[in-house]
Formats: sequence, C-alpha cells, structure tokens
Amino acid sequence: MKNCRKQGYFVSALLVCVMTFTSCKVISQEPASKDIVISKDLKWSDKMALTLMKRHTESYMIDDSKKPKWDYVHALVLHSFEELYKKNPDPRYKAYVRSYVDQFVESDGSIKTYEFDKYNIDLVVPGRLLFDVYAESKEDKYLKALQLVRKQLAEQPRTASGGFWHKQIYPNQMWLDGLYMGEPFYAQYTATFEEGKSFDDIAKQFELIQLHATDPKTGLLYHGWDESKAMPWANKQTGNSPNFWSRALGWYVMALVDVLDYMPKEHPKQKELVKYLNNVCAALAKYQDKSGLWYQVTDKGGEKGNYLEASGSSMFAYAFAKGANKGYLPAKYKKLANKAFDGLTKVLIKKVDEDGGITLTNCCQVAGLGGNPYRDGSYEYYVNERKKDNDPKATGPFILAALELNR
Repeated sequence: MKNCRKQGYFVSALLVCVMTFTSCKVISQEPASKDIVISKDLKWSDKMALTLMKRHTESYMIDDSKKPKWDYVHALVLHSFEELYKKNPDPRYKAYVRSYVDQFVESDGSIKTYEFDKYNIDLVVPGRLLFDVYAESKEDKYLKALQLVRKQLAEQPRTASGGFWHKQIYPNQMWLDGLYMGEPFYAQYTATFEEGKSFDDIAKQFELIQLHATDPKTGLLYHGWDESKAMPWANKQTGNSPNFWSRALGWYVMALVDVLDYMPKEHPKQKELVKYLNNVCAALAKYQDKSGLWYQVTDKGGEKGNYLEASGSSMFAYAFAKGANKGYLPAKYKKLANKAFDGLTKVLIKKVDEDGGITLTNCCQVAGLGGNPYRDGSYEYYVNERKKDNDPKATGPFILAALELNR
C-alpha cells in the first residue's frame, strides 16, 4: 500500500513536471504572433516583416506552406529579413531566419527536402541564408550545406553555349528568373571561398541572356530563351518566348544589383554588368505607369485584362534604388524608385488590417513556360494566372525596396 502511494505520488509529480514543461514550451512558442505589435509609426519594412511573422508564426509557413520545404520563396523573404536585421537588429528577425535554416540542415550538412538531383536552379536560392549563419556559428554542418548547394551549380546541366538550364525538366532553356536563382549565391560563394575564380562564369550567364533574350526594339528581355528552339513557345528564329513578363525582368535586375555586391570593381566583367543594368533599367523606365507601377505584361499597359502588378513593381523599385545608391545607375532612378514605392503603398496596399498588419494586393502568384499543364507564354496566359495577396515574391522585394529607400 505504502509503495502504491509512493508510486502514485511519483506519477503525479511526473505529470506535474511534464505538464509544466509542456506549458512552458507552449508559452515559449506563443509570442511569435501574440506579442507582435505593429505600430502605425513603424517603417514599411518593419510593418511588412512583422505582418508576415504574425500571419506565419513559423518561418517555414511563409506562402501558407503546411510543412517545411527548402524553397526559393521562403529564401527571398528571409533574405529581406537578413537585410532588415542589419538596419534594425531586432532579435526576432534573426531568430525567424535561423529557425528556417535549422529546420533543414542536418548534423552531416545534408539538407532535408532538398531535391538535388532535379537540378532545379530555384533550389540554390535558400543557400544564401547559410552564409551569415555559418559566419556567426562556424559550425561545420553549415559549411557542408553550402558546399552541397555549390555542388549543384558545378553539376547543373548547361546549354551548348554554357548557360545553366532552368531545371533538368526544361532542357536547353534559360529563363530570366534563373539568373536570380543561381547567380547571387554563386557570386557570394566564389567571393567567400574561391577567391573569385568563378566571376567569369557568372558574367557569362548574364552575357548569354543579354545577347539572346533582349528585344532590339524595346530593350526589354523576354521571359525565356530556348537555345534549341524546340519548345512550342519558342520563336523559331530567336528561341525566345513571346512576351515580356514584369516579374521575370524583376528577377533579372535584382540578380544584377545583388551580384555586383560581390564582383570587385576592378574585375574586367564588372563594367559589363553595370552596362546591362543601365540598359534594362532605361528600357523599364519607359514603361513605368503614371501611378509609379508596372503592368503584369510590361509593354502592354491598358490592354484588356492587364493590371498593375506588385511583385515586378517591388523588384524594380528595389533594383532602381539600390543601383542608384551604389552608383551603378544615375541618381534619377532613386526618384523613379520612390515613385514606384508610392504606387505600392497608395495603390496596392488598400487598407491597414485591424492589428496594424498590411496587405499588398495584385501579386501574380506564379507563371512559367511549358510544363504540364502547358504554359504557352501568350499575353492571355500571363494576365489570367491567379493572384495572391502578400505573395512572397512581392513582400520580400517590398521589404528590400523599403530598406534601400529608407521608407
């Protein structure tokens, strides 16, 4: 009897301990959303970051993901958080990024959910989040994870002329998106670990797309280029897709300004990249709407179904502002970036939510070429793709633009 009582007491005590531990654990996870206060006096960068943290209590939930996934959209937003942390070192921002990285990187440096053998260049982007974590922690597993992502680029299939395929399932194709997906990581890696030995190869990626995908009439670049000219969407003479998609152009200009962070001024290809940036920005400036924004199909403003789109406009605002701040672009682009940001905040942020959160509207959710169901790159295709409020392809660049403009 005495023993039973003792055991009963022990079990009760254990239950109390377990319950206390569990409740402590719950409390430690709660503040992510409950304690977030979004004041109207905050800068736009903080307002958007805190909105996202409030809506997605765990960083892997960005884009309404139900389970953790090594993915470029999370990486884009979390890269903007890294940049925000440099200006406003709120520990919550850093923890939000770190929690994403630590969902994936195993003790041996392998990366959960990373489908290496798909050779999908989108999956290189999250590698950018590993640099700061490794620099700070010096833990070997992060270095091994960085080396694994670098290995993908070493093995990535290429066109006959040397350009990275967008994915294994899209042979011989370079898309503008791919320049952002691969090159900023590649540039940071080669600057950090390889004494810059790969800068010529990085420049070559831009040279190829600039040479083949630029429209001589408008100066804009087409979304995709098929070197084999075999795809049904590809022009039989040039290999280009039929239209200019603002977000694709946005990825391209962001790739240029981010790669230039790492390429030394004295490198022979640096001036070439600055020239590409000036050329495409001059072309884009001609298509900026009076609202400050750009249309989903860049050169067809006012045509039926076309609309002022948030992700491309945010990307252009960021690239224009950063390009001007760094001296790559003339000062007038800072004014154009501010005009674009005014458009984003006045036209596309329709209201402030009850909790102070903000919602960016008119974000194209996704667009691509080929695949199944087949995407033909037509005007009708782009303007009819679905939209999603606060899509990460818009919110990440929105934060980056706000930081460059100090808004």
